[in-house]
Amino acid sequence: MKQSIASLLLALAIMLPAHAQMLTPAAPATQPLDRIVAVVNDDVILQSELNSAVASVQQQYAGHADQLPPMNVLQQQVLDRVVLMRLQIQKAQDQGIHVSDADVDQAIQGVAQQNKLTPEELRAQVEQSGASFAAFRQQLSDQITVQRLHQSVVQDSVSVTDSEIDNLLSSPTYKAGEVHLAHIQISIPGGADAAAIQASQGKAEQALAAIKGGMDFNAAAIRYSDAPDALDGGDLGWRRMDEIPAAFADTIGSMKPGEVSPALRGPTGFHILKLIDQRQSSRKVVTEFHARQILIKPSELVTPAQAEQKAKDLYNRIANKHEDFATLAKENSKDDTTANVGGDMGWFQPQAWGAIIGNKLAELKDNEVSQPFQSQAGWHILQRLGSRESDQTAQIERDQARQAIGTRKSEQVYDDYLRDLRSNAYINILVPELRDTDTQAAAGTSP
Repeated sequence: MKQSIASLLLALAIMLPAHAQMLTPAAPATQPLDRIVAVVNDDVILQSELNSAVASVQQQYAGHADQLPPMNVLQQQVLDRVVLMRLQIQKAQDQGIHVSDADVDQAIQGVAQQNKLTPEELRAQVEQSGASFAAFRQQLSDQITVQRLHQSVVQDSVSVTDSEIDNLLSSPTYKAGEVHLAHIQISIPGGADAAAIQASQGKAEQALAAIKGGMDFNAAAIRYSDAPDALDGGDLGWRRMDEIPAAFADTIGSMKPGEVSPALRGPTGFHILKLIDQRQSSRKVVTEFHARQILIKPSELVTPAQAEQKAKDLYNRIANKHEDFATLAKENSKDDTTANVGGDMGWFQPQAWGAIIGNKLAELKDNEVSQPFQSQAGWHILQRLGSRESDQTAQIERDQARQAIGTRKSEQVYDDYLRDLRSNAYINILVPELRDTDTQAAAGTSP
């Protein structure tokens, strides 16, 4: 399960959100002189870097500038994000995590596809905005680097057992369905004293009062939240109820769309949740096939042409001479998993043996034998023995529960990791107006 969670995290990591990657980042504001605004361990953050990042956020909210906080607060929020990114990049480099040009090319292809552009059109749009495409590539490289750091931290720390799944599904607090959430997070630094905890609670209550006073929730998230998604309005997207910590799920379960929760104390701080929408889970019915196959593979003794010809000869013996498929499979098939049972593949979902076989089976009728066709494994002959509709709701529910537990553990592990990373780092904000006076001392930031 560790590997499957890590694989899922890696798959999710490469799918970079189009809007969040500053598709058309603004050019840095012109400065007569640059200056260092923060020292992060042995590295520095320049005023020009901060200006560029702030300008990107402003461009992202073009037409909705009223949702942004005052400039000094926005700069603090953006600087905090840049500092956290820099710390993760440093840690990844220390661990030897490397991102190749090919990795970045693949990410650019994904961003382009999400924006319905070609890579060349994406490059043109970036450059038309006045930004450097090389800087855009570096931004993607940094994001992939951080995502791989996340994977390396989580994959050896998270496992899910069958008993945990059973306990979740049988728990009286287990709730099915999905919810669309937004949140505001006010973190409590590691090792914080009573005064720091009280300061965080006060900031959470201040945010809640602003929302009750009419401030848009997204604007309040930008203004008050210190979560990584703060500048995206705190939107968490759709999540299954079983992914949400039980302490929060009970509150969300009693809310209606549009409602906002009180400030809730969690393991890492205070959280304010907004239920945007909700929907119920439905039954999952899938088509399954029963089939058998003969596989002929090229080898050192069998050329590709000879493998193709042998498959054609076997098909002729089955279709025209009516020889027994199972007997021929036992005698000739090179598939180690099915040859001994006459090529029987059992019941399976269409993509279980790959898209090529799944698509071919969908074209056949029951008991029909396919013409020989080629895949990466070799030449196949298939016989579709039957099809059925199978209710996979219970199995899918277990799979989703496993993923939910893994996701929840992963988020907690990495959140703790970031808190430790920051608390053990040397961070010196050199510009007084960029210091967050509410949390600076507690977070271990140097004056």
